[in-house]
Amino acid sequence: MKPIRPLFLSVSQSSSLSCDSVIGIFDMDTSTVSPDTRAFLRSSQSESKLFSDVTDIPKSFVVSDKGVTLSQLSSQTLASRSKSS
Repeated sequence: MKPIRPLFLSVSQSSSLSCDSVIGIFDMDTSTVSPDTRAFLRSSQSESKLFSDVTDIPKSFVVSDKGVTLSQLSSQTLASRSKSS
């Protein structure tokens, strides 16, 4: 039987993204070391393409064709959710 790929990725309690729109899932601690990544996140925020309903410090962010979504879930959790079951 062929594995079924999920249609949506739940990134928080109230946010989900189409799996087809996801470009990448990134760990906040390791990826924001780079000045280029920090500049990208600032640019996304200034262009109103940074989305967040996070009430605590975000652990990861998801880049999609809609923008950047912050998440309290780890990048490993999000990656495993996005894979076929």
